[in-house]
Amino acid sequence: MFDSYVDIALIITSIVLIVSVVIQNKGVGLGGLTGGDMGGVVSKRRGIEKTLYYITIGLSVVFILLTLLAVRIGN
Repeated sequence: MFDSYVDIALIITSIVLIVSVVIQNKGVGLGGLTGGDMGGVVSKRRGIEKTLYYITIGLSVVFILLTLLAVRIGN
């Protein structure tokens, strides 16, 4: 019973993680429209980009922990 909850949480986390990564990649291309493209110079993340970056890191950690838990339960 508990393993089905872990599987559902793993699926939801993976979908949200994929969406957050895709949104970040789309945001990279949008910088050129507003003149924010610096020709390869790395700029600091600010505002929503910074928040989305930290959310993606947090989701990655949760995904890894859920995966390890699912493997542990499976054995």
